[in-house]
Amino acid sequence: MSIVIVGMLDEREEAIKLIKKQIERRGHQPILIDVSIGTGAVESTLKADFGCDEIARLGGMKIEEIRAMLTKEREKATSIMAEGLSKKVLELYKAGELKGMIAIAGMTGTFLSITAMKALPFGLPKLLISSVAAMPAYAGRLSEYFGLRDITVMHTVVDTVGLNPLVRTLTINGANAICGMVEGLEPPQKEERPSIALTEFGFCDKGAHYIRELLEKDYNLVSFHATGLGDRAGKELVSQGLFEAFIDLVPASFSEYLFGGNRASGPDRLDGARDQNIPYILAPCGFDMISCGPIERKDKGDPLWVSRNLAERKLLIQDAMRVQARTSVEEMEIIAKAIAEKLNQYKNKKLVKFVIPKRGFSSLSVEGGALYDPVADRTLVDGLKRNLDPEIGIAEVDTHINTPEFARAVVEALEESFGTKGKSP
Repeated sequence: MSIVIVGMLDEREEAIKLIKKQIERRGHQPILIDVSIGTGAVESTLKADFGCDEIARLGGMKIEEIRAMLTKEREKATSIMAEGLSKKVLELYKAGELKGMIAIAGMTGTFLSITAMKALPFGLPKLLISSVAAMPAYAGRLSEYFGLRDITVMHTVVDTVGLNPLVRTLTINGANAICGMVEGLEPPQKEERPSIALTEFGFCDKGAHYIRELLEKDYNLVSFHATGLGDRAGKELVSQGLFEAFIDLVPASFSEYLFGGNRASGPDRLDGARDQNIPYILAPCGFDMISCGPIERKDKGDPLWVSRNLAERKLLIQDAMRVQARTSVEEMEIIAKAIAEKLNQYKNKKLVKFVIPKRGFSSLSVEGGALYDPVADRTLVDGLKRNLDPEIGIAEVDTHINTPEFARAVVEALEESFGTKGKSP
């Protein structure tokens, strides 16, 4: 089987050569991709199957132009090479020539490699040998990749330049690991029971539990923790076609994106099921709050707190780190319009349904809850009714989200959508 090896030959030739040799020893075919963006002064004795000049061209520039950018525009140069590498590995994967990918890298190579790994589908073996993966300074940026893709990381502790005894052991271990992963590969299989993605978090956990109870006999339920990163991962996997339906109880990382909250997940949060022709069932959990902790931001003139005047709102202070502020009437109107703009782009709108629990979008906004505001909640519902395409169903349930009655309404919406699947929009 073919295994792609990615690295910079002008910096890590010895380690790359050892990985290549070990892969060949295990009976696999290595495909070497060189992503060197240095001066090119170091001549490699190892010939790449795809050189850095070809990767640069796929990214839209010549390698000489990339190298000229390094001093003042290194991040842009890296992004161009990353785009080229992503195109190449996807090309190899679609041609059936890529069964696994391994990379060995420092900082620049790490970001190049994980960008390409992110482009590959769930289940395909991906292994990164990196000297920077565990550095706290880069944890935020790296989590955007590791949190959304099944990338296996080997932190080297030492730098991987040269081939001292420590690096030698790490590279052999890494090569054997990717070979073992490829040899034992079992891609995700669609079972007789359809798989359904489900987003949830603590403020709707009982509602999610009731939904699972109703569906688990006939479906595989896969839950995603809606903290921004978890539900974004769910959206990514839904877009890859791994699920037959998406129950999005907590789509609110979209509103967090609109207002700058902690759980923000980006502008494409509601796009996961758009091109999949599968039922997409939404609830409004989380739209009733903005995650704005830690509490010390309140007294430090934090831009979010100031711009949204959060200090004057209803707050739930769970602890020093976790703080939820109530969304306002005006913000609910903005959320409704933005949701409609997204969902109205769906081709088969009959597969999209919003289930609204009228007596509380979460455990916080029920009567007596810390963020209770029925006027603001009603504003969202009315805004959805005004702005959503009429083909998108809205079902209002006279209960709150954490009840069996709400769960049954969600299941009914799901079954109704399954009944319209495949019909002309």
